[in-house]
Amino acid sequence: MTAYLGYRCHRCGREFPPADVFYTCPDDGANLDVVLDIDQIRATSSPEAIAASGEPSIWRYLPLLPVLKPGHQGTPLWAVGWTPLFTPARLAAKLGLRQLWIKDDGRNPTASFKDRASAVVVARAQEIGAGTVVTASTGNAGAALAGMAAAAAQPAVILAPRRAPPAKVAQLLVFGAQVFLVDGTYDQAFDLAVEAAGALGWYCRNTGYNPFTAEGKKTAAFEICEQLGLAVGAKDRDDLSSGRGTGSGPSPVRWIAPDAVFVSVGDGNIISGLHKGFRDLLDLGWITRLPRLIGIQAEGSAAVYQAFVAGASEIQPVHAETVADSISVDLPRDGLRALRAVRETGGTLLTVGDGAILQAIRELGVVEGIFAEPAAATAYAGLVEAVRRGMVDPGERLVVLLTGSGLKDVRAAMQAAGEAPVIEPTLNALKSSLGRG
Repeated sequence: MTAYLGYRCHRCGREFPPADVFYTCPDDGANLDVVLDIDQIRATSSPEAIAASGEPSIWRYLPLLPVLKPGHQGTPLWAVGWTPLFTPARLAAKLGLRQLWIKDDGRNPTASFKDRASAVVVARAQEIGAGTVVTASTGNAGAALAGMAAAAAQPAVILAPRRAPPAKVAQLLVFGAQVFLVDGTYDQAFDLAVEAAGALGWYCRNTGYNPFTAEGKKTAAFEICEQLGLAVGAKDRDDLSSGRGTGSGPSPVRWIAPDAVFVSVGDGNIISGLHKGFRDLLDLGWITRLPRLIGIQAEGSAAVYQAFVAGASEIQPVHAETVADSISVDLPRDGLRALRAVRETGGTLLTVGDGAILQAIRELGVVEGIFAEPAAATAYAGLVEAVRRGMVDPGERLVVLLTGSGLKDVRAAMQAAGEAPVIEPTLNALKSSLGRG
C-alpha cells in the first residue's frame, strides 16, 4: 500500500483520484502534481527508518513515492540514485565559498539524472499493465527509459530528434528500445509521442507531461537533505570529539536542507521535481525550510528565464540553439511549475552563454576530476555567474546538481578541452612537445 491519493492541477487546484487522469488536467491542460497522504507517511516512516533500511538507491524512499516496490531486484532498476555528494574544496576556494557540494548524477546506470524519473515511470507502467512506454527525448530521457525498460523487460519506443548526439543514440539502440529519429525538433518529437500514445494505447513518459516523472526526480531532493545531514552530522561529531562542540550522547538522524541548489533548466521538470521533493519534506517536518532554487538556462534556450524576468504567468516559445542539447527546448513543457519552484522558494533564474558552459566543463574536469556534459555543467556555470554578481553569501550551504556524464557528448567535451597533439614515438619528439627540446 502506498500513500498515493491522486492528482492536483497546479493551476486550478482541482483534484482527481488515481484512476481518472494519467497526464494533464482535462479542464485547463495544466500539469498535475501527485498528491500523497502526508499524515500516513509521517505515521509510518521517519529519517531513522530510511537510514536503517540501508538501501543504496531511490527505493530507500519508497514510503514517500506513489508506486509499489518494483520487482527486478539485482538489475540496474535498483541501482538508480544515492549518487555521491562531493565536497569540491579546490573549486570552493577558487570561488571564495566555504560550504559547497556537488551532486553528481552522472553516476546513475545510464549516466544521467533522468534514470530517476524513468525508474519510477517504469514501476508505474508495470503496476497498471502498460504494454509499451513511449517518450520523446534529446537523448538522456530516452536512454534512461530504454535502460530501465530493458531491466524490467518492458517494451519501449523512443522518438529522438535526428540531431541528437551519437553517443546518446547509441545508448538507445544498445538497450534494445525501438528508436525513431525524427527529422525535426525535440518539440515536434514531444507532440508526436503524445499523439502516438493516444492513438496506439501506449503509456507516455514525456518529461513535463507524465506526473510520475517529477516523483522520480524529487528523490534527488531527498538524497541532498539526507546526505547533507550526514555530512554536517559527521562534522559536528568531529567537533565534539575534539572538544569544540557541546552536548552528549548520539545525535538523532537529521536531514538538512541547503541554503540554495543550482540546477540547469530545459523543460523545467527537474527543478519542479526538486521543489516537490523539498516541499514533501517540509510538510513532513523532516526539514525546517525550503532551499532557494536557482535555475540556470543557456542563453540560446531561455524561455523560462524570459518569463521570469518579465514577471509573466505564461511562457512564450523561443527558437532554441545551444551546445547544451539536453536543455535545448523551444517550449518548456513544465515551465510554469519551474517558475513556481523558483518564486515559491525565493530563488531566481540566470542565463549563461555556451562559452561559459564549455569553460565550466573544463573547470570541473581539471580542478575536481568531474566529467560533466554541457547541460550538467550549465548549473556550475550558473554558480560562477551568481558568485560574480554577489548573489550568494560565502558562508551559505550551496549544492550544484550535475545531471549527466560528459561521455554523453564527447564532441562538446573536445570543444571544451581542445585537441591532443600528435607526436612521433620518440623521446626527442615528446621533449620538444613539452618545450624541453
